[in-house]
Amino acid sequence: MNALAAAAVKSGVLLFLLLTACAYMTLLERRLLAKFQIRYGPNRVGPFGLLQPLADGIKLIFKEDFAPARVDLVVYWLAPAISMVTALFVYAVIPFGPQLYLANVDVGILIVLAASSVGVYGVILGGWSSNNKYSLLGSLRSSAQLISYELALSFAVISVVLTAGSLSLVEIVNAQARVWFVVLQPVAFVSFLIAAVAETNRAPFDLPEAEQELIAGYQTEYGGFKFAMFYIGEYVAIVTMSALVTTLFWGGWHGPFLPGVVWFALKMFAFIFFFVWIRATLPRVRHDQLMAFGWKVLVPLGLLNVVITAIIVVLLQ
Repeated sequence: MNALAAAAVKSGVLLFLLLTACAYMTLLERRLLAKFQIRYGPNRVGPFGLLQPLADGIKLIFKEDFAPARVDLVVYWLAPAISMVTALFVYAVIPFGPQLYLANVDVGILIVLAASSVGVYGVILGGWSSNNKYSLLGSLRSSAQLISYELALSFAVISVVLTAGSLSLVEIVNAQARVWFVVLQPVAFVSFLIAAVAETNRAPFDLPEAEQELIAGYQTEYGGFKFAMFYIGEYVAIVTMSALVTTLFWGGWHGPFLPGVVWFALKMFAFIFFFVWIRATLPRVRHDQLMAFGWKVLVPLGLLNVVITAIIVVLLQ
């Protein structure tokens, strides 16, 4: 019973920290984009604009709730909840420090991949249930994109698993105590980073939400709190991918002088900054270019890297 209570307290604290981080990541992104574009960002609500996320959250909660005609109400409500819950579920197995994790399971990385794969159902169901052609096209784009780049991401993860000899995220971090896997697996790292940008539907791969073509894609018919759940799911996914890159390739909590959790947070922040940076820098690609790059470049490259890694591991043993 005590273990269950401790797990519940840890889960509550982690959920609060994640939602707070997600809220302030929106502020960080808006301020950084303003700096990149030589303009002012949000700076009116609270000192230095620090209460802007709170104002945005209150606005979304109290906005008028609506539903288009002839929608499947159950699926229409369920879709954003799936996107948000699956994005948060991954953190059950991500280690933030030597003892800072909810669960250390032997197949932790499989849980991460399974949860991220289920998240696409929220997008598909949201587009289908909205009774809108633009929403449906956006959800179909998103599903094709996620399936394509999930393969490249999985190949990168397999290379790391072969190198570490374990599916546990804690053991993968422990295996990087001397040499980080970004040194041993540079091809897998680059493939994972590109696939992570595509998985989160971020620019330059934000085709499912291309405003000029699809209004807002699968989110077109959503507003108020339902839109906020999609919004939270997207930004939590960015934090998740940053945490996974840190865990799989950049040594997790390992680092000199500072506490492990501080190193983990600094590395995560660096990759979150990277997500914002490429959004401000790179133009959106065409959908055929996106799919061709995934299937003709990243998937063959990832498969070749897995084969070479397996051969090297066998020879070393």
